[in-house]
Amino acid sequence: MEILTTKKQVREYVEKTRNSKKKIGLVPTMGSFHHGHLFLMEKSMLDGCLTIVSIFVNPLQFGPSEDFQRYPRNIEKDISILNKTGINAVFMPSVEEMYSKNHLATIFLPNLAEKLEGSIRPGHFAGVCTVVAKLFNIVQPHNAYFGWKDAQQLIIIRKMVKDLDFGISIIGVPTVRDVDGLAASSRNIYLSESQRKQALVLSQALQKMKEMVEYNKIRDAKTLISLGRGIIEKENVELQYLEAVELENLEAVEKIGKNTGILGAIRIGDVRLIDNIVWI
Repeated sequence: MEILTTKKQVREYVEKTRNSKKKIGLVPTMGSFHHGHLFLMEKSMLDGCLTIVSIFVNPLQFGPSEDFQRYPRNIEKDISILNKTGINAVFMPSVEEMYSKNHLATIFLPNLAEKLEGSIRPGHFAGVCTVVAKLFNIVQPHNAYFGWKDAQQLIIIRKMVKDLDFGISIIGVPTVRDVDGLAASSRNIYLSESQRKQALVLSQALQKMKEMVEYNKIRDAKTLISLGRGIIEKENVELQYLEAVELENLEAVEKIGKNTGILGAIRIGDVRLIDNIVWI
């Protein structure tokens, strides 16, 4: 596995490997790997891609009161994990390598980026789109892999790629869950044992709504959201949003059907967790 720390090294590596006639697959991450990340890497390799993983905790996507400084980082552990996966290279730039001192350019998708997560984290998706666009320009992959757990992020990146003619296939990979049903997330390590039990209420509510749609044929969004809210509000957590939306434009829907989803977020103490169910 090649360890690359500069944009120049990545471009030279990619140029050398293009002669292999393999597609290049990029898995953008912020490190602190869990089995959700590994599933993304496995998907890229199963697709026959020469796989490059990036590790970069992006300051542009964190607000001033968010957890940039304490976001979990363990590079030695991450490298040890990557060495066992079979991926081809890892790109680990510094903040100074990714952003020049006078960096000004950002990418913002109005409307899509202002809903749901964007309404709670202003500027978050401008930071996400900017760093992802930079990674795309540096690596120039054929495929890029993102998890459906961050559904809004995936939808926004697909729109950005389409609007800016990147010519990259954005592959959405199903959410990976721990055995108790909690969606895999680097932030799960922040949860105490009791908080983790409380956090399960979001996935439990989503699962109940999924059952109501698929087994009881209840598709009315208001009915389902009311059911989900009732489950979540029994626990001592802050429900930040729970909405049924169309997956292309994130507009509210009245009925659950193909290409719709229910997206939710809760806060427990200082920890925010997101999850969803989608019908695609």
